[in-house]
Formats: sequence, C-alpha cells, structure tokens
Amino acid sequence: MNSILFTLITCAFFMGLVGWISYRKAKGQVNDSDGYFLAGRGLTGGFIAGSLLLTNLSAEQLIGLNGQAYRTNLSNMAWEVTAPIAVIIMALILLPKYLGGAFSTLPEFLSSRFDDGVRRYIVILFMLGYAFVTIPSVLYSGALAVLKLFDVPGLLGISFESSVWLVIWVIGIVGAIYAIFGGLKAVAVSDTLNGIGLLLVGLMIPIIGLAALGDGNFFEGFKTMATDHSEKLNAIGSADDSVPFSAIFTGMIFMNMFYWGTNQYVIQRALGAKNLAEGQKGVLFSGFYKLVVPILMMIPGVIAFHLYGGNLTTVDLAYPTMVTNLMPAIFSGLFLAVLLGAVFSSFNSLLNSAATMFALDVYKPGFKPNASDEQLIRISKYFGTLLALVSFIISPMLMNAPEGLWDIIRKFTGFFNIPIIAIVLVGIASKFVPPLGAKIAVIFHVVTYYMLVWGLNQWFGIEITMNFIHISAILFVIEVGIMLTVGYIRPLPRPYAFKHAPKVSMVPWKYAIPTSLLLLSLIVFTYIVFSPIGLAYPDAIVSNWFWLASGALIVVTGFALVLAMKKWEKNYDHVVGEHLKKAGNQ
Repeated sequence: MNSILFTLITCAFFMGLVGWISYRKAKGQVNDSDGYFLAGRGLTGGFIAGSLLLTNLSAEQLIGLNGQAYRTNLSNMAWEVTAPIAVIIMALILLPKYLGGAFSTLPEFLSSRFDDGVRRYIVILFMLGYAFVTIPSVLYSGALAVLKLFDVPGLLGISFESSVWLVIWVIGIVGAIYAIFGGLKAVAVSDTLNGIGLLLVGLMIPIIGLAALGDGNFFEGFKTMATDHSEKLNAIGSADDSVPFSAIFTGMIFMNMFYWGTNQYVIQRALGAKNLAEGQKGVLFSGFYKLVVPILMMIPGVIAFHLYGGNLTTVDLAYPTMVTNLMPAIFSGLFLAVLLGAVFSSFNSLLNSAATMFALDVYKPGFKPNASDEQLIRISKYFGTLLALVSFIISPMLMNAPEGLWDIIRKFTGFFNIPIIAIVLVGIASKFVPPLGAKIAVIFHVVTYYMLVWGLNQWFGIEITMNFIHISAILFVIEVGIMLTVGYIRPLPRPYAFKHAPKVSMVPWKYAIPTSLLLLSLIVFTYIVFSPIGLAYPDAIVSNWFWLASGALIVVTGFALVLAMKKWEKNYDHVVGEHLKKAGNQ
C-alpha cells in the first residue's frame, strides 16, 4: 500500500510539474485563432519533434508491440522504422506547400485546391474516424495499460468494469483540460516534456531487462538474447506474419504518408512552425525518434520471452510484467506519469485537431464566415467539450469488442487514409484534376474498401485472403487513375495555380537534404541489424555478411552525403535569395 501511495504521489508531482510548465509557456498565447490553433505559428523544431513523437506513441503501442515481439518476432516494427520515408516526403514536399499557403488545416488546403465540397467530404471522414474509433480507442487502451500495470480494482475495491470507466474519465478529463483550455502550445510543450521522460524511462526497461537476463551482467544478457532463439530478432516478415516484408513496399508506404503528411492531428504541429526551417527540423528529427521506437516497444517483449518463456496468460502482459518485476520503485511514479502522458498526448492531440477542424472547416465557412477569433476559439472549446464527453461514453463500450481491437482499428483507418493521401498527392502533382474526380475517388474507396475487407465475406461468403495493406495499395493506384481520368475527360477550365501567401519565413533548412539521406541510410541499417545476417543470425551474434553489408552501406551513404552537400551548397544561396526576393515583393 505504501509503495502504491508513493507511486501516486510521485506521479502527481511529475504530472503537476509538466502541467505548470505547459501553462507558463502557453500563458497569454491563446488569445487569437493562430495562437490557439497553431501555437501562434511559433513552434521550434525541438517542440515539434517532441510533440510529434509523443502524439504518435501510445499505451496501446507500448503494450501491444511488445506483446507481438513476445509472441512472434520483430516484423511489426515495419510500422515504425519505415515511417521516416513518409517523414521525409512531409518535410521536403508537403510542408512547403502547407506553410506556403498559410493553411491551418488539411481540409482548408483541399478547399483551396479543389472546392468546399471536397473539404466537407474530408472533414466528415476525419470526424467519424476521430469520434467513434480513434479517440475512444486511445482512451480505452490507456485505461487498460493503467489497469494492467496497477491493480486499480484491488486498490479501490471496485469491479474491473467500474475501474475502466473511472480511469477513462480521469484520463479524459485531465487530457481535455490541456487540449480545450491550453490550445496547441500547451499540448506541444507537455508532449515534449513527457516525450523526454518516456525516452528516459523507456530505455531503462530494456537495460535492466538485459541485466536481469544476464544475472546482473548486461552484456551476458545481450549475448543470450542474440544467440538463444535468435529468430525472435528477425524483422524480415514472412507471408505468415501480420506484416509481410513485401507490405513495406506497397500499402504501408501510403498509410505512413497519410499519417505523417496529411493526418490533421499529426501535421498540426508542423503547421504551427516558426518558419519552414524549424518545421523541417522538427519533422525530420521525429524520424530519428521513430528509429528508436523498436528498442522501447519491441526489444522488451523479446527479453520478456527469455525471462518468462510461454508462461504468461496473455501476450499483452509481457511489458507490464517486466515493469512490475524489474522497475525500481523509486521510478514507478515517473513511469506512470509518462505512461499517462503518452495517453494524454494522443487524446488531447486528437481532441485539439478535431476542434480546430470544426471551427475552421465547418463553423466558419458553413455558418459564420465573418466569425471573430474569439468566437472561433469559443466554439472550438464547446465542440471539444462535447466530443470529449461523447468519447468518455463510447470508450468503455469497447470492453465488449472482440479480440484484435488493434487490427480492427488499423483496418478501420483504411476507410479514410488512402483516399486522403491520394487526393492530396494528385492535387499537388496535377493542375487539371477537378473536384469531381476527388469526390468520386472518396465514394469509390469507402464502398470498395468495405466490400473487399468485410462486405464480400459478410454478404456473399466470399473471403478475400489478401492482406489489407496490399488491398490499400491497389485501391490507391485505382483512385489515382480515377482522378486522372476525370481530369482528362473533364479538366478544370483553368489550371490550378498555387497561391503563395506564407505567414512565416519560407527559407528551407540548409541540412534538410543530407539529414534525409542519413535517415534513409539508418532505415536500411536497422533492417540489416534485425535480419538473418544480423542479430537474427542463428550461429553467432551476427554473421560476417553483417559487417560487409554495414561497411558497404557506410560507403554508399558517405558518397551520397558528399554529393548532396556539394550540389546543395551551390544552390542554397540562390534559394535563400529567391525567398528573400519574394518576401520583399509582398
């Protein structure tokens, strides 16, 4: 009881400290719409990267991915490790468009490129996804994480169901306070602080886990992990794994591009950048964080397999069991604080972004075009409060959902991620595709995706065995073809012309290109490490091919970096001069 009391007190202290610092940083900066929705367009790279990291990480990943590593291997790390590809596309291609047009939301950008009809289609897709699946699932998975790590029913003498309701409402209310009353700046600051804590505590678990595996010797534990059941460290997924290696090169690319390049609750941090250079720094730095995620979220699952074998009642207990058995009591409060911080981050980011879209993409264009900043902030707070209350009620109902909730959620996001990224990319690449093409693509996707993933089996008993990731890739190609065909048959009367009207400096980050090349190289290196020639090599810690492949990668990367820097150095001064010239003419 004393240890639980100590945990709660220290947790409250750390959470209170984060809240106080966030309040101080955001105080007086939420009085206008840019201040509330986009942090005054003043976020620096560090805050953007930290907020992106914690927005992306959730309790469900912390427990679920470690559970998958405990059960099978590291093939699921593809969702994390390949994300930097999408991050690079966001930083170099999409972000200059978003900031160049001073857009506050993705639907606003699509309204500018197409029309308000397309804007409404996309807002509806986002709102349905956020309200009925994404936000409730974040709260529910966070509540389960807390319940698995700490015996709330036993502590309070209430049932499991009552504990779920209680924890969801407590987490939800605290997170909503950040999002509704603090605006994006408070969210970004709290995310960054919690992100630092999550990295520190998250790295602690595999370190103490390997020490425990080696009977107090970290290196012996590492040797055991690398040589005993080394197949657990293989990230090259087979056709039987939930993420086949081939899926990396099909639908996963577009799913990650949607998430990192068009998903409002993620890109809103970058839209609040102080300038293009800081935005690119923040986005690209988050790519490096993603490469660390497997160490935090999958290696502990492998260690748990070695420590506990197959004795756990469910794979999702792998990470909580390690934390309960190995985490020093003095850090328990900090761990609970950053765990809740990860839940808060995903929840309040979703809430903040949904409120932003409602105010700027529904209320203002549809009901009150001349709404003042004060009215927009007020209506967004009302909507955010209503959406929070709805999610508090829906979330506990997920207790009745079938097993495999994580897979269902991913499949559900397939209803909107592929058509949105397809519309954005076509909108940028083509000047003649009309709004009709985008609308047809949305309707086609929703109906076809449902039929291929669920409908054919439910209605006609025809089961499509193809992985839904591959299905998404096929639909992406078809929908791009639909839009281009409509653009050929009924092109816009006048080609679309992008209106360059930035509110921040558009000088790019000088080292964006070499940083991107380094990120790509590290993705390849990560797969070399966690492959049959790396740590998954059965006869030793690594094979001789590992050193040959790593050496070749270093040479190729070094050569590419030298060429990139040499070419970019010649062009950078010219690019800066052009941007300064544009700024002077405005």
